[in-house]
Amino acid sequence: MNEAPAVKAGPAVHAGPPRPEQGAPELMPEELASRRLGRVSLAVFCAATLFATALTLNQLWGGVIALKLPWGPKLELSTGIVLIESRYLYLLAAVLLPLVFIAFPASPRARLRGTPWYDWLLAAATFAAVLYFAYEARRILDGSWETGAPRNAVIVAGIAWLLIIEAMRRTSGWAMTIIVVVVAAYPLVAADLPNPLNGISHSLGDTLSRHIYGGESSFGIPMKAFGEIVVGFIIFGVALNYTGGGKFFNDLAFALVGRMRGGAAQVGVISSMLQGSISGSVISNVISSGVVTIPAMKRTGFRADYAGGVEAVASTGAVLMPPVMGSTAFVMASFLGRPYAEIALAALIPGILFYLALVVQVDAYAARLGLKGLSRAELPRLGTVMREGWVFIPPFAVLVYFLTEEKLEAQAPFYATAVLLLVNQIVPRHRMSWPTFVEFIAATGRALAELAAILLGIGCIIGAFSMTGLAGTLANDLVYIAGGAPLLLLVMGALTSFVFGMGMTVTACYIFLAIVLAPPLTKAGLDPLAVHLFIMYWGMVSFITPPVALATFAAAPIAKTSAMKIGVQATKLGTAIYLVPFCFVLNPALILKGDTVTIAVSIATAIVGLVAAAGALQGYAAGIGQYPASVPGWVARMLVIVGGLFLAAPTERLLGLSFAADLGLGAGLVILGLCLLYALLRQSDQGRTA
Repeated sequence: MNEAPAVKAGPAVHAGPPRPEQGAPELMPEELASRRLGRVSLAVFCAATLFATALTLNQLWGGVIALKLPWGPKLELSTGIVLIESRYLYLLAAVLLPLVFIAFPASPRARLRGTPWYDWLLAAATFAAVLYFAYEARRILDGSWETGAPRNAVIVAGIAWLLIIEAMRRTSGWAMTIIVVVVAAYPLVAADLPNPLNGISHSLGDTLSRHIYGGESSFGIPMKAFGEIVVGFIIFGVALNYTGGGKFFNDLAFALVGRMRGGAAQVGVISSMLQGSISGSVISNVISSGVVTIPAMKRTGFRADYAGGVEAVASTGAVLMPPVMGSTAFVMASFLGRPYAEIALAALIPGILFYLALVVQVDAYAARLGLKGLSRAELPRLGTVMREGWVFIPPFAVLVYFLTEEKLEAQAPFYATAVLLLVNQIVPRHRMSWPTFVEFIAATGRALAELAAILLGIGCIIGAFSMTGLAGTLANDLVYIAGGAPLLLLVMGALTSFVFGMGMTVTACYIFLAIVLAPPLTKAGLDPLAVHLFIMYWGMVSFITPPVALATFAAAPIAKTSAMKIGVQATKLGTAIYLVPFCFVLNPALILKGDTVTIAVSIATAIVGLVAAAGALQGYAAGIGQYPASVPGWVARMLVIVGGLFLAAPTERLLGLSFAADLGLGAGLVILGLCLLYALLRQSDQGRTA
């Protein structure tokens, strides 16, 4: 059945204050990866999304959906239905996974066409297969189908697995799909491989059964995190976009820092941080924020490649910034068995350090080239922005309240979304029309379906390592190879994370390394939470590092320059994203582990160290001047950079220095470098006056 494209289900790009360039391209992430929806497809999307939302609400509230705010009466709706976990996850997948075949075409050439008959057939087959699992959920559990499924159940599992792989290919591309297929099929030949890959082999039927019916594969940790926590935050993020949150964040950033030196670039940093911390999507963040900030940067004197690099780096780091971060953080909470609020709190200081270093680098670059900020006439007034965007403050207050005070991390985003939509519809300026509301529902379904397909696929990585026993043996082998040296293990982990980040999503990369690499790093004496955050950080590096650098490819058409040129600048600007993980994994005080004094001193010295190093990387020291392009000038820069790193990451466990000696060495190097710079500049000034 072919449909003529009728209605597009995708969020409008909310551009910032008066657009610096009215001709900025109207790019949307949905148009880059999926087809427009016809009326029938749109109706299916909306129905599936509403059912999935209701199903999630019912499960999270245990059959009694309650709306309890700090003020007002408590509202309850009882369904009397409580599902076992496996049946719930199967039902969630049954309504969401088929949407992938409706929205995501088999090849890029078919993107703008309506949904063809064969995709409707695949969607129906997916729905039927996974619905069968939901129907048989109790028998699967009681009969241990994971190890002894009936023949017909094995056949259905095989069909479902192939459909999951195809759905993942459509949403993630060939590279990630090939990796998942190879690892998922590894149990078939595990016993025939040499060490360290030798493991327990399984037949094809047993492998398929464990992937589909087991609790450690497709429907294991990633999908459980999706069903328990992620759904609500995705809905909140899409709702924020459709109610004008993107425009509010851009306007707020312009009003706050637009007039600063290099203000247009600082706006890009701040607005991307605000938007990305909620959306959790690097590419979406680059496009939705970049259409405003990149042209503004270019117009105020920034080179096109530098402007694109600023936006790419700022958007990448935003996924590591609380309160929401990306979906990977929720999977991390499940792996560690800790509340999400603890993960978000631990990520706060590293996130602030990352953005502080980026702000300093941008300011140093602007100072070196004499670039100014935007004029007052071009910028919105802060009072006006807050009067028009106050509707976005109560939802965030509700979100933080339920995360921190009530400890309801799964329900918190639903409360916040309810408040957001309620306030939004009351205020005429932001009120959504009925067509826009329908698009909002469909866009939510698109986001949920895409992530469900990815998580169902990469869950097979966990399943393969679990059923072969490789996870434990490989961890021991890595510890043996590294000799238990933490730094060597960290470097191995960083390089491995970077390589896997090229072919996987951040979540897939994290899951793989959380199984393989996190155990040996923890055995080496490193803090488990710091280790998992370290892996997550380095999984993000490929977004800005050539040759993959997906964030730079998203920024290239907006900046109108080569993605590789943007990648070179992004690598320089993203220095903090390479260094900050080493800082907090070697000094857990930066993730708020330890006594108050140690935490305070560590944060203070890390700020001083990173600020000094960031300025030196861009060739400018605030309050002193530009580093000369001479041998003494480069010596001064290297002294400050090395000293800054000693301050940011006290390395007493690696060099045998005490905490005080390490800080003294770092401070001495920074002061020596800055004094040398001051002397060089003074000598230069005296030479010119003479």
